[in-house]
Amino acid sequence: MMSIARQDAWSQDEDLLLAEVVLRHIREGSTQLKAFEEVGKKLSRTSAACGFRWNSYVRKQYKSGIELAKKQRKQSKKKNLEAPVQAAVQIQLEKHNHPPEETAMPARPGFLQDPPANLHDVIQFLVQYDQDYGSGAENDNIKQELAALKADYENVVNINKQLQEKLQTVEEDYRALIGIMERARKLIFLEEESKDSNVRFQMDKNGNLERVKK
Repeated sequence: MMSIARQDAWSQDEDLLLAEVVLRHIREGSTQLKAFEEVGKKLSRTSAACGFRWNSYVRKQYKSGIELAKKQRKQSKKKNLEAPVQAAVQIQLEKHNHPPEETAMPARPGFLQDPPANLHDVIQFLVQYDQDYGSGAENDNIKQELAALKADYENVVNINKQLQEKLQTVEEDYRALIGIMERARKLIFLEEESKDSNVRFQMDKNGNLERVKK
């Protein structure tokens, strides 16, 4: 036989129970609906009646408690998110401090075993590292690439120089051709003027005009 939901007035103790359960669900990141259902089962009331009681009366008396519960929920979520990260960091630190024997590598000469304590130590560390390991395979590859780029650049410079010289030669030939054409034009003009005279013009071996008697 189903129990009949209570519809009588709320007591002070019931209001207190309702507030405690709702605040707990807020802190734990649960929903108020689940809180109303939990209270309803304990008090033999419907979840709708518990929700109405909370929103219409009890909630107004616990504003500061609600804000505190929300703050605690936020802090709890943050802590839960940070926990895996902290665990991973701790694992890496333990691996660094206690490396397995089969993967542990011997310390390089001059390599700092302890982490730098300040900016001065960091600078000293980088300088020492560059001196000890700056001539490694990676650095050699960079030097080879730089030498290849330098050779390509010199090749391009030489090609450009040759093109400049060819261009200069073409320009000189062009100017010479224009000069010859201009003198030829003048020769034709003078010959036309001197058809009826005893003097004619001809071009010498240097491209200059000279008068010649007919």
